Amino acid sequence: MAAGALGCLLAVLVTYVSLTTAPATSEMTAAEADLSEVKPISVFPDFASIDSVAVKKQQFFDFLEDYVMAENANIAETRSELRSYVDIVNSGVAFSQRERRWILQLAEHYDLDTSALSDREIANELYLRVDKVPVSLALAQAANESAWGTSRFARQGNNIFGQWCYEKGCGLVPRRRPSGATHEVKKFDSIQESVNAYINNINTHPSYGYLRELRARMRDQNRPLDSLGLAVGLGSYSQRGDNYVDEVQNLIMQNQLTERDNG
Repeated sequence: MAAGALGCLLAVLVTYVSLTTAPATSEMTAAEADLSEVKPISVFPDFASIDSVAVKKQQFFDFLEDYVMAENANIAETRSELRSYVDIVNSGVAFSQRERRWILQLAEHYDLDTSALSDREIANELYLRVDKVPVSLALAQAANESAWGTSRFARQGNNIFGQWCYEKGCGLVPRRRPSGATHEVKKFDSIQESVNAYINNINTHPSYGYLRELRARMRDQNRPLDSLGLAVGLGSYSQRGDNYVDEVQNLIMQNQLTERDNG
């Protein structure tokens, strides 16, 4: 790698700033507690300029890891608070007005239709949704979807997870978009915004309900979140279906990404 490119990349990497320190919870690692908020940056590193494949991979994972951990820390904090609400409603005690307002606001954020649900059903469904996505799973998907940060959508739109949008002008039009299709690849203002949207997508979209069920079973059994097992629930993320799941699992194994899950 050229010295100038390395210097530029290192300059970008050192701009990461931890703005607040959140208290660690039972589901938040110490490293996540130090990364409860990461200052977004507007300059995406030029990974295409890195000639060494090994160095490119390492720099890509190092670059992205803190952003995933930051959002996971925020989610772990919310989940810890939600736990008390689940305990209240499961004990048969009704929510106060303030408690119900909080739970409904959270339901709106997590795209949960509450119109036909009891407070108990709302709280327990939210507890399935408000949870972390393993760092290893997010990194593997990001590498796959963004071609290690070199895709046009990553470079021009901070989109590292291939997320689509459907309003004209909301993103970048794929060059090979089929005739009659209207989707665009969404543009984000920052990497953190892209990461947050990806995790929210995993936690809310009906297509990933099975992944959330698998995650809940791991929690019920007091097992660490297993990214290889959770990847099975990603069959709808790509038109490649089971082949996509295999690709993600192989990326996790080949790059020893599970070593990054404990922060």
